[in-house]
Amino acid sequence: MNVARLLTRSARTFPEQDAVLVGTRVWCNYRELARRAGALGRGLTERMGLQPGDRVALLLHNCPQYLEILYGAWAAGLVVVPINHKLHAREVEYILSDSGAQALFTSVDLGADLRLDARLAAIDVGTTDYSALLTGEVLSPLQRAPDDIAWLFYTSGTTGRPKGVMQTHRNLLSMGLCYFADVDPVQRGDASLYAAPMSHGAGLYNLPHVMAAARHVIPESGGFDPDEILSLASRLRDVSLFAAPTMVKRLVERAMARGLDGDGIKTIVYGGGPMYAADIEQAIAVMGPRFVQIYGQGECPMAITALSRDHLMNRTHPRHAQRMGSVGVAQSSVEIRVAQPDGTPLPFGEIGEILVRGDPVMSGYWGNLEATGQTLRDGWLHTGDIGELDADGFLSLKDRSKDMIISGGSNIYPREVEEVLLRHPCVREVAVIGRPHGEWGEEVVAYVVPRPGQALDTDELDALCLAHIARFKRPRQYRLIDELPKNSYGKVLKTALRELTLNDRRQPT
Repeated sequence: MNVARLLTRSARTFPEQDAVLVGTRVWCNYRELARRAGALGRGLTERMGLQPGDRVALLLHNCPQYLEILYGAWAAGLVVVPINHKLHAREVEYILSDSGAQALFTSVDLGADLRLDARLAAIDVGTTDYSALLTGEVLSPLQRAPDDIAWLFYTSGTTGRPKGVMQTHRNLLSMGLCYFADVDPVQRGDASLYAAPMSHGAGLYNLPHVMAAARHVIPESGGFDPDEILSLASRLRDVSLFAAPTMVKRLVERAMARGLDGDGIKTIVYGGGPMYAADIEQAIAVMGPRFVQIYGQGECPMAITALSRDHLMNRTHPRHAQRMGSVGVAQSSVEIRVAQPDGTPLPFGEIGEILVRGDPVMSGYWGNLEATGQTLRDGWLHTGDIGELDADGFLSLKDRSKDMIISGGSNIYPREVEEVLLRHPCVREVAVIGRPHGEWGEEVVAYVVPRPGQALDTDELDALCLAHIARFKRPRQYRLIDELPKNSYGKVLKTALRELTLNDRRQPT
């Protein structure tokens, strides 16, 4: 089992089909993509001396070379180590060292500040050294065992050093097949647009689109630009993309401002953070039934649950509102449960940790048996997320266990408070965290971003909370800020907000 064979199959079946586009310009067809990937695979083995199981790191902006490097490395039996190009140089160096990468594909602007081990071969994809690797004979994908590692993804490291998540060929194939079963059917004329980083889940979604011999579109900006996406969709048609909720919000707001409805967009798969009910309701009102939600994490990427467009659009169902606020039902290749800390399953409607098992679940953490043993127990992945499962199988996320606030012995889930505050018409974004308190343990603090040109009265926010949630859950302080800190994937960095709160000596408003 080698996922590189997916490209080989599509190239043989549909050789003339457009494969990679930069903007609207065709960069190569499937025959050429397979040839380039196969030649690169041979270059990595014969010219560079890499052996199956060796690690190859990618530190790149979204670019057309990304796909051919992925499939070339996999064809050679190598392990791909995708690295977020927005990381600090020291963070990149740690990943390169911890993974034991023997080769690094990068670009001159990203690799300039790195202190690289002399044994590490660094290849700039814009040079003749890279081009030379594409000129030899084509390597047919080597045979790999289902449990051989294919993708070594490093977590964000919010609770310490990043850990390398080992994803196998079986894991990736299962995730790709779940896309067809649970997220969206893919046709040969479809286009996957990479607006989010290809080093993360957006890049993994290349697999189902390669299976279907669909198009892969790299925006000329190399990332997320709402106007560019709307323009490309109208010209290319049948465009699908993965986006974090904050990206969806910006795209919808831009479409509203221009009087557009997302024409040309087939599907927007959203995930990677909380999508608030008010935001998805507005998105559907503006752009129609183009949305599917997924829930996953690096340890089970993109494949824990899915909330289909049918679920989102079924307004006649008596529990439609609750389903809109959920992350959907278990995807086809996994089981989920909500459990007590010892793993004992809880009844429907009880809140506990979300556990997952199935073929997309990682094999473990690279070189970290202790962390693997803590996270994979009795066959289940302990996600660290807190949720509630209803009798129909719909999972509602509450928060990360580390984000839960305990005040006076009572559990407070920030998302519940955030949902209420977002009902205020002048609130654009909000993030709720806990602040240490001498008597209660923690107290609630809300960071609120007003809509442009709007004045916010914090008394109104307080009254809104008191009207909808228990008094002990309401924020004790409202901080009005221009923008929430986010990482390159659009996730709100609550760690940064906690640091800001601890350093803030001002009295509550």
